[in-house]
Amino acid sequence: MTKIKEIRTVAVTRYVTPLREGGSLPAIVEADDCGMYVLKFRGAGQGVKALIAELVAGELARAAGLPIPEIVFAELEREISRTEPDEEIQDLLKASVGLNLAIDYLPGSISFDPVVETVDALLASKIVWFDAFISNIDRTARNTNMLVWHKKLWLIDHGAALYFHHSWSDYPEFAARPFTQIKEHVLLPPATEIEMADEYFRETLTAGIISSVVDLIPAEWLAPKAGNLPFVSAEEHRRAYFDYLMRRLEASEIFVEEARRAAAAI
Repeated sequence: MTKIKEIRTVAVTRYVTPLREGGSLPAIVEADDCGMYVLKFRGAGQGVKALIAELVAGELARAAGLPIPEIVFAELEREISRTEPDEEIQDLLKASVGLNLAIDYLPGSISFDPVVETVDALLASKIVWFDAFISNIDRTARNTNMLVWHKKLWLIDHGAALYFHHSWSDYPEFAARPFTQIKEHVLLPPATEIEMADEYFRETLTAGIISSVVDLIPAEWLAPKAGNLPFVSAEEHRRAYFDYLMRRLEASEIFVEEARRAAAAI
C-alpha cells in the first residue's frame, strides 16, 4: 500500500500579497521554514469545508500519482494582521487565526492553456476520472486550475470539490450520481482512455489509502462546535467522509459512463 505522508505544519511569518483572482482571496505568504506558500484561509467564504476539500482531494490525487504541489497546515497568529492596511484583508486574517491550509508556491509557473499545451491521453483520462470522482466543478476552459511549472503539469485548487459536504442529508444518494458537469472539463477531448483510468484508480484507491487520507483532517475542522451537525464527534464525521468516498468509488461506472456520453457529444 502507498504510504500517506504526514502533513507538515508551518507557521506563517509574513503576509506577502493577495491573489485577488480567487473568490476566497487566497494569499502568498512566507513561513518559518523560509518557504513561500499559497494560503487558503479558514475565515474565507466556505470556511473549513473548502480546506477539507482541498486537503482530501489533493492528498488522494497525490496517493494516486497525480501531480500536486506539497500541501501543509499553516498556523496563523493574530499579530500578522496588525501590519496589514487593507481592512478587508485584515478582517480575513483575524477571522483565520489558527490552523489553515497552504499549498507550495510555484514561482514562475503559468496557467495551463489548452490551445498551447497538450496532455497525454492517459494522464488527461486520469484527471477527468479523478475530477468526476471528487465532483470537482473547477477544471474548465475558463478556469483550468492547472499550472505548468518546469514543463510539468500541476493540479491546484480543489476547494470547490466534494460539494456534497455542504449538506450531509443525502450523501449516500449523492455518491451514486453521475457528474454531469464533466462535459465542461477542459481535458475531456484528449481523455480517450477513461476505461483504463477507471481500472487504474479502482486498484490504486484502496480502502486503506482513503482511510489514511481522511484521517489527515484535523479534529478542530470537524468538531460539532464548528457547526458540523449532524455529527456528534470528529471521528463520526471522518467516518462519513470515508463512507462517501468508498461509495463513490464503487459507483465509478456511473460517472465513467457520463464522461463517455459527454465525450461522444463533443
